[in-house]
Amino acid sequence: MERATADATDAGRQSLFEGEPRTVLLSLAADERVPAHSHPERAVVFHVLDGEIELTLDDETTTLQAGELARFDGDCDISPYAPTASRALVTLAKR
Repeated sequence: MERATADATDAGRQSLFEGEPRTVLLSLAADERVPAHSHPERAVVFHVLDGEIELTLDDETTTLQAGELARFDGDCDISPYAPTASRALVTLAKR
């Protein structure tokens, strides 16, 4: 078993474990956006822990509230935006 501590005070991205699947804690300040990017050949699970995140996938935007999850293909362009301070757990698994 591996354990990780997600430091709520860290801003940006914090990798929680080594190896696969890649697990990242994403912390965004209010009004912060991650520029559009992709994760080729990955399946992505995006779980909002705190706050709300407007998740843009290619040209479609969906708002996720704390407790909600989305699963999508990492080949699309991804751009999360936080209207309020927010945290999400992002899991990226090889397909």
